[in-house]
Amino acid sequence: MSDLITADVIRDNTVYGVPQMQYTVDGDSGMDYTAAVMIAAFKEATSIETTCLGYSEVVKARQRKVDDLGEVLAYIAEANAKLPPSPKTGDKVAVDNANWIKEVCSNYGISLNWTDGNKMKYGDLQKAQTDVQYQMEREDNSLQQDMVSLQSYISKRDNAYSTAAKVVKKTLAAGASTIRNFGN
Repeated sequence: MSDLITADVIRDNTVYGVPQMQYTVDGDSGMDYTAAVMIAAFKEATSIETTCLGYSEVVKARQRKVDDLGEVLAYIAEANAKLPPSPKTGDKVAVDNANWIKEVCSNYGISLNWTDGNKMKYGDLQKAQTDVQYQMEREDNSLQQDMVSLQSYISKRDNAYSTAAKVVKKTLAAGASTIRNFGN
């Protein structure tokens, strides 16, 4: 926040030898310190809010990916269950919703080996399960890191809003007590 505020000495204006300042926040000049701090805090909070929205979208996209990969994994597990008790590498099994699985895996950069359109060989099915599970775990780890970052930005944003609100409250309280004292 302090990097948003710049101070300029008001020429030839001192109070008891102390040079007086006017403050500029992001191009808006001629403010007293209280107004500058309040505006800078609100600008910082607004700026951080934009970052929060961006992280929120990243978290949503990662969550969608984890959900999609989880569903793909469920279809692969279901296909595995259709295999005979002691499958051989060449045994084939139909995978339900194969076109959707192909599209999802293609979108997420996972290569699967298919035979006969919607069928996979036992060995390819095992590799598919490992590849999808690995990608899902990686994405889940990234999701958790993004959620921690998002929480950090939310905390920074809340602190900036809180700082601005405290300055407003103190300013209003000081103004009210000045008016009361002036009337006495």
